[in-house]
Amino acid sequence: MQKLAVLTSGGDAPGMNAAVRAAVRRAAHHGVQMYGVYHGYEGLMSGDIQEMSLGSVGDIIQRGGTILYSARSEEFKTEAGQQRAVEQLRKFGIEGLIVIGGDGSFRGAQKLTEKGFPTIGVPGTIDNDIPCTDFTIGFDTALNTIVDAIDKIRDTATSHERTYIIEVMGRDAGDLALWAGLAAGAESIIIPEEEQEMEDILERLHAGQRRGKKHSIIIVAEGVGSAASYADAITKATGWETRVTVLGHIQRGGSPTAMDRMLASRMGAAAVDFLLEGKRDRMVGIQNNQIVDVDFKEALAQKHKLDLSVYQLARTLSI
Repeated sequence: MQKLAVLTSGGDAPGMNAAVRAAVRRAAHHGVQMYGVYHGYEGLMSGDIQEMSLGSVGDIIQRGGTILYSARSEEFKTEAGQQRAVEQLRKFGIEGLIVIGGDGSFRGAQKLTEKGFPTIGVPGTIDNDIPCTDFTIGFDTALNTIVDAIDKIRDTATSHERTYIIEVMGRDAGDLALWAGLAAGAESIIIPEEEQEMEDILERLHAGQRRGKKHSIIIVAEGVGSAASYADAITKATGWETRVTVLGHIQRGGSPTAMDRMLASRMGAAAVDFLLEGKRDRMVGIQNNQIVDVDFKEALAQKHKLDLSVYQLARTLSI
């Protein structure tokens, strides 16, 4: 292969730029030209493709978001849209494509491979909800952003002796809520993977009050429901004053942590290597700190599993 391309798709995640940088520079190391596809699959269909040089990815490893931009495309889900994308890739002489994104982006990459075009996926999403990899690019940065916010909110919760309910992102996965709740010492963590009755939440609040605790932090994953609904239920049951904080898209922004920069660099470079080795229809993953490649079908057929031993640990430490 002499020409490869890279695109970012779906929700942005800190570290995507580091992955793009690694892909471009690894390709240059092998004497291969890299092209950037702008605005995701939408840009792929319209031919928004530009040649990238070493200089074009300078000074981006520390930047959040994605310099290639991202967009969602309903048209790409159609047979005609996918065919247009392949035609654009052939027009530019591109022989392999790296897709950085989540499971929806990977399904798009899989469609291209089915049409005979080699693709490799790199997991980039703050939700950490991609099977067959221990971590996804952006998760660590989002996690640290959440923990920092919780630490600040706890100062106010202590000062005013209130219960704060904090809603975090994660789509249908509870990883961000769980890890942040454990790291920040939350009294209760409500996640989609483990049912928790309101009676249990209330009992934990009352237990804390009985031992003299005057404030509490409760973390709610967005996949379970809104923080506001939990706050209303707690107030009705106890009469206590509660406050709600929805962290929102602040969790997706910011300079990537060193961990995410390392992970993105390793995965971006590996994606180039895998294409040059003749691999296709696979995603890059990290398992036990080793870079691996996994068949798209295998990865997409599985359901992300949360380590519930971490959930149990959080419960025992928050008594």
